This record gives sequence, C-alpha cells and structure tokens, in this order.
Amino acid sequence: MDNWLELLRRQYNYRLGERFNWWEQNRCDINACPLICYLPGLKPNPDFYSQKRDLVNSKLLFPEYGEIHSQVLQDCIERVKRTFDRWFKGDSKGKRSGKPRFKGQGRYRSFTFPQMKQDCIDDKFIKLPKIGGVKLILHRPIPNGFKIKTATITKKADGWYVTLSLEDPSVPEISPELPTLDNTIGIDMGLKSFLVTDEGEETPIPQHYRKAQKKLGRLQRSLSRKKKGSKRRKKAVKRVAKAHQKVANQRKDFHYKTAKKLFNQGKNIGHEALNIQGIAKSRMAKSTHDAGWGQFLQILSVKAANAGLMTIAVNPNGTTQNCSGCGQKVPKEVQDRWHSCLHCGLELDRDHNAAINIKYRAVGHPVLKAQDTPDGIPGVTEKPTLYA
Repeated sequence: MDNWLELLRRQYNYRLGERFNWWEQNRCDINACPLICYLPGLKPNPDFYSQKRDLVNSKLLFPEYGEIHSQVLQDCIERVKRTFDRWFKGDSKGKRSGKPRFKGQGRYRSFTFPQMKQDCIDDKFIKLPKIGGVKLILHRPIPNGFKIKTATITKKADGWYVTLSLEDPSVPEISPELPTLDNTIGIDMGLKSFLVTDEGEETPIPQHYRKAQKKLGRLQRSLSRKKKGSKRRKKAVKRVAKAHQKVANQRKDFHYKTAKKLFNQGKNIGHEALNIQGIAKSRMAKSTHDAGWGQFLQILSVKAANAGLMTIAVNPNGTTQNCSGCGQKVPKEVQDRWHSCLHCGLELDRDHNAAINIKYRAVGHPVLKAQDTPDGIPGVTEKPTLYA
C-alpha cells in the first residue's frame, strides 16, 4: 500500500503538470495581445477522459503501474480534475479555491476503490482488489440491507484506516419543517465558552491544543536536534505526528458529542455566519484554531441533514450589541461580558443575549415586532437565509 501511494503521488503530479502546461501555453492576457497577430493552433486540452485514456501508455512505459487496480488509477485522475476545476472554474456558487500544489513525498495519503464486493468483509479481514486480505479492526457491524459502495484506504500517523461508504435505498428522505420560535435553538460560539444556547446553557471550551502545547514543544525541540535523513529523525517525526493527531482526535470527538447533545432536542439550530478565516488572522488565531469552529459547523450541518433538521446561518452583525428584549443598540467592548440595557432594563450574560438574537434572526422575526405582539410570538415578516 505504501508503494501504491508513492506511484499514485507521481501520477497525480504528472497529470497536474500536464494541465498547468496547457494552461500556461494557451492562455493570453487581454492587455498583452495585439489586435493583429498570428495565433498558432491550440494544443489539445488534457481533460479527464484524455488523461484517463493515456493511462495505457503509462503502464507500457512504467510496468509497475500495472500492479495498481485500474479504478484506483482512474480515481487519481478524477482527483486532479476536481482540484483543478475548483481553482480554474470554481464551484456552483462561483467560489474558487487556491491554486493546486504538487504533492511532496509522503503528502499523498489515500486511495479509493470506487467499487467493492458486498462480501469483502470476512470476519476480521477485508479483501481489497489486487492487495488481498488485510486484517481489520471493525469499528461497528454493517447494518442489514446496506450496500457497500466505495472503500478509501488512508494512511495516518498511527496506522492505516479504511472508510466504507454505504447505501440503503429504503431510508426515507425527511423534509425539515420551517424554523419557528418553538422548533429552533440559537447558539452563540465564542472563546470564553465554546457555545451558549438561547436558554443560557454553556458548553465550556476544552482547549485541547493549549493543554498539549508543552508536550508538543518538547517533541518539536527534540525533532529539531535530529540529523536530516537519519532514522532517529524519522522516529521523531512520527512521535510529533502522533501527538498532533491525538489533539485533532480529541477535538473532533468533542465536536461530535456537542452536536449530538444539541440535536437530541429535535430542533433546528441557528448560528452566526462567522468569517473564521478573518478571525484566524487576528490576535485570537491560536484560540480560534484550537476551538475548531469550521469543523464543528461542518459536522453540525451533516448531522442536521441526517436528523431531518436544518442549520441556519445568520448575519452576525449586531447580535452582541443589540438588546434581545427591546432591539435597541447597547455598545460593548470586547472585555464587557455582561449585557445591561438602559432602555428596557434587561440584565443577562453577553453571550446569552447574542444567542437569543441569533434565534430571532434564524426564524426571520425582528425583535421589535416580537415584543409588540400580545403573546410575544410574531408573524413571519422576513424569509430566513438558509445555508447548506
């Protein structure tokens, strides 16, 4: 499997280089092209299908590629297409990612079998095409009626992992209900507490990275003293990678458990559409990365879809400054942690006040109109903005 990863890394870099060469040789800036000039014929574009057909030549020139399963090689070409298109064309919303980079040694860590047999798992072994039986620690049994579709083999610091994607056509699609005040929770994420709900419940922030920072620093210093290319340096690199992986696993476990606790209430969740990349460039960069807001929101969105619920991202402007009782603006500095409204006399924690405002925005109800109604529950006056 290590040999496969190295060959796939080279294939990935070669195919990505083909696309870059075509792009450099055929592009022309509009301000650098004269009105009358000779334009040679454009070279053929190395698209997904042409590169996939060229795999036959790769196997003739380099026979070792014949040992790799054909569909695994085709998946490598598809990865090149996907990463190049995201940079060149953008996604469905027009958002483009950064320029793809060539994979250095050890940077290509996974390969995928697009098709797997249904009886590939036999007791404690999994049968992989062209590899054979590999001993497996099964995380949990596959449910009855589910079909195995794909298998992705990933190399991590502490060993090899296999991820199976399953399909069951009998699982119904649940259409979530429109958000209302009764079926929606507002959460305010921060660095003092990980999140605060509109009911005032706080989830403390664990700060896994800061707790492991002393140990990580000691391992990094030990690594810096090792001679490059030596066996001891390779062992030190592995120790550092395992320590970082433990922190990442702790953070992900905390995110999953927090998301499960929220969705056990069976309600939609409203949260702020935070500019996480912008916050991560400020003085709060280390704490922001340690909290892992982006990963948590992604997990929250996936778990909401599985539960037939929604996550609703709202505009964060004014959620902390505005009063949740009367809607008036109450200016605060970063160090001010208590909300005290001079207009209506509301007194509560700053994050609790923001969570209530987020809930109102998620259901599309202005605070002022909510207070004017007899029962405090307004009619729908704004259409909420939903983010996948």
